[in-house]
Amino acid sequence: MNVKIERLNSIFVKEISYILSTEVKDEDIKFVTITGCEITNDLSFAKVYFTVLDMEKKKETIKALERAKSFIRGKLSERVEIRHTPELRFIFDESIEYGRKIEEKIQELKEKEVE
Repeated sequence: MNVKIERLNSIFVKEISYILSTEVKDEDIKFVTITGCEITNDLSFAKVYFTVLDMEKKKETIKALERAKSFIRGKLSERVEIRHTPELRFIFDESIEYGRKIEEKIQELKEKEVE
């Protein structure tokens, strides 16, 4: 991956996080954490990975992000100087939830060892 795309990925994570926390009014988006971004080489799409604090609100959060997508993209185009702002695709980041489940399993095994 080239350096420009890498830099844009980190800028997008920072800027989208800022936009979500300060400018989006939807309450379903308040506790979203942007965990990563992958922009295609032709700058046409950006996969934006996120996680939520409350797993029970995952579906509502996905819907809220879809509703706010064009607003977020518009704000990004004002803040990030690139010719074409990529189309945003929000993807739930399963890796954090997976890691939490692994931690629980390890903890269970440790507790069984002690018994």
